[in-house]
Amino acid sequence: MSPYAADQRIEVVVGDLTTLRTEALVNAANESLLGGSGVDGAIHRAAGPRLLAHNRTLGGCSTGSAKLTPAFDLEAQGVKALIHTVGPIWGDDPLADGTEPLGYRLEDNQLGRCYASVLELAAAHGLVSVAFPAISTGVYGFPKDRAATIAIGHVRAFLLRSALPERVVFCCFTEEDAAIYRARLKPRDILRQIGHPDSE
Repeated sequence: MSPYAADQRIEVVVGDLTTLRTEALVNAANESLLGGSGVDGAIHRAAGPRLLAHNRTLGGCSTGSAKLTPAFDLEAQGVKALIHTVGPIWGDDPLADGTEPLGYRLEDNQLGRCYASVLELAAAHGLVSVAFPAISTGVYGFPKDRAATIAIGHVRAFLLRSALPERVVFCCFTEEDAAIYRARLKPRDILRQIGHPDSE
């Protein structure tokens, strides 16, 4: 099966994550799960004070992991659940010197685990649609191009082996950010790019 076969189930939009009508919204949370800035703060505001009260009982969440909660006030727009995941802070790898290829930094693996953890929870709870923000690319400083490659790669790989979720949305702040994700959804003829004789 082509690695791009799952791409018809992936879409990229620009807008406010909290207004999307998907069954699950993904919160780029911090380890406390008690709210913060950016997407985290927006989701807490939209879900209402019951989310904070509920999350106080969860004992936090480690980097790369995910926890599912009710959507509280967001249920009115059809959101069934919130999935909170803690992305890595770029620069936390003590062994990195900046020359590591994709996949060879601690943060790369932690970010990939965020997407896998969220999708595993979504599938286990029968959620049909999930919307992601660009995890760790804000104040956590993860390079956007690198993060998009990891995000698309992990989502694509998961969808190729799972019927759920049926639809995954990447919600970006700007058209410029969205273009980075869309570029990674374009099939590439790798053999032709490297001049392989079998490409003819």
